[in-house]
Amino acid sequence: MRQQRLNQLLELISEHGHVSIAEVESALGVSAATARRDIGHLADQRLVTRTHGGATALGSAYELPLQYKISRQAEAKQAIAAVVADLLVPGETVALNGGTTTSEVARAIGRHPDLAEDDSITVVTNALNIAYELSIRPNVNIVVTGGAARTQSYELVGPLSEGVLSKIHIDTAILGVDGISTRAGLTTIHPAEAKISADFIAAAQRTIVVADSTKLEHPTFARIRDLGSVSMLVTDRAVPEPLAKALAERGAEIVIAPERK
Repeated sequence: MRQQRLNQLLELISEHGHVSIAEVESALGVSAATARRDIGHLADQRLVTRTHGGATALGSAYELPLQYKISRQAEAKQAIAAVVADLLVPGETVALNGGTTTSEVARAIGRHPDLAEDDSITVVTNALNIAYELSIRPNVNIVVTGGAARTQSYELVGPLSEGVLSKIHIDTAILGVDGISTRAGLTTIHPAEAKISADFIAAAQRTIVVADSTKLEHPTFARIRDLGSVSMLVTDRAVPEPLAKALAERGAEIVIAPERK
């Protein structure tokens, strides 16, 4: 309950840039004392800046820890994941980078009826949480890249990861991104994560980008690759016309995940 409230508070601060205690009370239906405690908790974790009578966002380039992203667009991410799992076939080798959408894809792969046989699919990942969740699934072979762990995203990054990816072939790379845009292509916040995502693309026969509508035409700091590397974009809403045109010109397919009921 508190985690959900903290997520909502972060969303509120991110959306408005600055909020007062009174605005938090009104938006979340909490007391002033609770609003102050929650703001203090987020400030102590360096997720927001506490101000006199409220809080301020740290800026658009700041990366929230994965646990605070889980509830964002949750239904959209689950719908996207269901579509992607349906695209896979037994025997494939699939790469998954870290993130909340790819974590949902991992869960969908683990429970998909067409992938239920033992050793049905191989998943290569640099995300510790994904590897942990899938390690109990007898239908999934797990290959984990090397690297140093980032506490923000649970992803392994750095030179040690390159040793694995340069020696294997991947049928399908499924990539979560922080932004996909006409101007900047595929982007993320952290340069080391951009590098390993680009390595996944280089090793793969096809690349499926999974991104909810909040990521569309939303470039972030570190560039992964241009739009020409995208085989398919799976998202939850109609893609803005310039981006849709740019993807179509490069031969990429766009799939809109249906709302889940």
